[in-house]
Amino acid sequence: MTHALVTIGVACYNAEDTIRRAVRGAMSQDWPALEIIVVDDASTDASAAAVEAEIEDSPVARLVRHRENKGPAGARNTILEQARGAFVAFMDDDDESFPGRVSSQIAAIEAHESRTGASLIACFVSGRRVYDNGYTLDLPAIGSRGAEAPNGGAVADYLLFNRRRSGWFYGSGTPTCSLLARRAVFDALGGFDAGMRRVEDAEFAVRLALKGGHFIGTRDSLFVQHATNAHDKSAERELEAQTYLVEKHKTYLQSVGRYEYAKRWPRLRYWHFKRDYRRFLAEWVGLVIRYPLTAPAHLLSTGPRRLVHERRMGRR
Repeated sequence: MTHALVTIGVACYNAEDTIRRAVRGAMSQDWPALEIIVVDDASTDASAAAVEAEIEDSPVARLVRHRENKGPAGARNTILEQARGAFVAFMDDDDESFPGRVSSQIAAIEAHESRTGASLIACFVSGRRVYDNGYTLDLPAIGSRGAEAPNGGAVADYLLFNRRRSGWFYGSGTPTCSLLARRAVFDALGGFDAGMRRVEDAEFAVRLALKGGHFIGTRDSLFVQHATNAHDKSAERELEAQTYLVEKHKTYLQSVGRYEYAKRWPRLRYWHFKRDYRRFLAEWVGLVIRYPLTAPAHLLSTGPRRLVHERRMGRR
């Protein structure tokens, strides 16, 4: 039996303490035809040396080094430019993937193709996130439960303004670190938006959804995400990226009457993360006045879970 070549791409930046574990997870995959590309995104620590030490005896792994930092999207685009595989899987530099991850995702894609005839399919793997204090958060994959896989513009609605369709399972969203898809899917979308330093994974998923893409997931927990607090995860960077995302898809949001709502919700989140409750309340009152049904439903569906999560992380 001939197995299609799979490219595993790992984007790395200043991860000297974790990158070897991530690379070992890539090399441990039980799929027999692999190439592994690690892109060091102009790290200022010893990440590149750590990668070289880990892959020196591997015939399938190689390191690509950026002279200038391009961010996660730019690093992943380099992986796509270099990839020879019919499938591409992405892993993060602080994650750990278990041996059956790639094979289970390919099996899920091929089964979904056979069953539905769909061609634009993104498959996400379930996992868990571990924090320094021992708190563990399960990360079930989108589409890993339910009779119908989320698909089409309704997934964009979920990602942009939290409109949910009954019967669909949205899981933990669309993180690139758990994504595997055919190379043709990435080609059809033109890769990732290199202008984004955060939420580039959601932006990619929005474009895929608007092209009619299907979002499926595997049930087995096959990766561990080790939570970090890098500078690019600040509330300010998050707000900037979310605003960019909304503005990029302004035309679509206006067509469904949710542009203003999608633009204002990230500001509400920002004031929450900054613990500026006076501005949070002012933003909230404005949202409720304009969206008396949508805003309370949104807060009830996400707010309590968020507060519990923050307490368990030790931030409250």
